[in-house]
Amino acid sequence: MKTRFVFNLLSAILLLSCSIAGAQGKRVVFIGDSITDGNWGSPVSVKPTSAQRSQTDMNHIYGHSYVMLIASDWQSRHPKSGYSFFNRGFSGHKLPDLAGRWQEDVLDLHPDVLSILVGVNDMGNAFSKGESESFDFDGWKETYGGLLQRVRQQNPSVKLVLCTPFLAREGSTGNLPDYEARELFVHRLASIVRELSKEYGAVCIPFDNLFEKLVGSEPEACYWIWDGVHPTPAGLRRMANLWKKKVKL
Repeated sequence: MKTRFVFNLLSAILLLSCSIAGAQGKRVVFIGDSITDGNWGSPVSVKPTSAQRSQTDMNHIYGHSYVMLIASDWQSRHPKSGYSFFNRGFSGHKLPDLAGRWQEDVLDLHPDVLSILVGVNDMGNAFSKGESESFDFDGWKETYGGLLQRVRQQNPSVKLVLCTPFLAREGSTGNLPDYEARELFVHRLASIVRELSKEYGAVCIPFDNLFEKLVGSEPEACYWIWDGVHPTPAGLRRMANLWKKKVKL
């Protein structure tokens, strides 16, 4: 029992020292849906809130999405930078879901860099409920802009990184009879993200353009994005490469 107590105490001290060291550098937060999530902090089952996920298990701290590739690359090349990275993606989340946890998962983390990727689930939900034709795109933009305003008010110098949502004619999604309509819907959301990027002086990451090129290249589309929504490891690597090219940390 004493040995276990000492081990736990030393682990806690080490974690605290690492946290203090990390606090010296910039704080980079990624928020979005399952494409960002990568099952971070929850290797067995999906947990509904950040507080319920492990934020100390270094095996799963970043998940297995493009976030892990970006964070691990930076931290391995700049071990003295003290940068802290946070994955706050949640599978299935739409923009209103991000808004509901904005305080806990964005503002409370005080980001110096904030990267957002959202939209494909807003599309999926609208089509599943038969509301695609009545979807309030103006309201979606207003909600998104309001979230950006909140983080800008907290930190006027925050670097905003807005990633365009994407879709591909592949797998189960590509076989849907209304795929074309879904694709147009996502294109419209991507256009809104581009508009917001200009309005807020944010860096825009054109993931939609990336996957348009990838699915038209060799080998077949499923090599890059397996179900029309979720990238493969190869696709995630290309996402990470594009993000790092566009964002200067």
